[in-house]
Amino acid sequence: MEKFTTLSAIAAALPEANIDTDKIIPARFLKTTQRTGLGRHAFDAMRYREDGSENPDFVLNREPWRKAEILITFDNLGCGSSREHAPWALLDFGIRCVIAPSFADIFFNNCFKNGILPISLPREVCERLMDDASMGENARLTVDLARQVVIRPDGEEVSFDIDPFRKHLLLEGLDDIGQTLQHEQGITRYENREHQEKSWMPSIHID
Repeated sequence: MEKFTTLSAIAAALPEANIDTDKIIPARFLKTTQRTGLGRHAFDAMRYREDGSENPDFVLNREPWRKAEILITFDNLGCGSSREHAPWALLDFGIRCVIAPSFADIFFNNCFKNGILPISLPREVCERLMDDASMGENARLTVDLARQVVIRPDGEEVSFDIDPFRKHLLLEGLDDIGQTLQHEQGITRYENREHQEKSWMPSIHID
C-alpha cells in the first residue's frame, strides 16, 4: 500500500449527501476481485450518459478536476452496501483523500485499508473547501497527515482528528498484509520450531 504523508492536489467538490456505494461503483462492475481497472467505472451513472458518452456537467469529467486526488462531499459518504470495491474504484481513479462531515462506518474503515484518508470536518468547513475547489488548478488543497491539518489556498490550516494507530498505518503504508509481514521473522521462527517439534506432521505447501 502506498504511504500517505503529505498530499497537495486538485480537489473536486461533489455537493451531495448520502452518496452510496452503488453510486460510487455500480453492482454490475463487482465481478472482479482485482483492485485495478475500476476507476473508469467510478460514479458510472453520474459520469456517463445512456449512450456511453461522458456527461459534460459532471465535475470529474471536466478539467482540471479530471486529475482530482481529493474529493469533498456532504454527509454520510459511502452508505449502502459494504462493498470494498467502492474505495478500490476511488483509488484507481486517483482519489487519495475524501472529506465529508460524516461517513458510513464500513466505507470509512475500508478507506484506511486501501490507503485512502477519510477526513471528517463540519459541514460549514466542507462548504468552504468546496468553494476553494471550485477555483480548480489555482487553488490546490494540501493535506498534511503528520500534522493533521488541511491547508487551504489562503494558508488557513484546518485541523482534523484521526485514530493514532490508523494514522501510523497510513504514514507507513501498511495494509493488513503489510502489518502481518512486519512479523515475518517471528512467524518463520514459529513455523521452523513447530516443524522440528512436530516432525511427524506432513508439510503443506501452497503454490
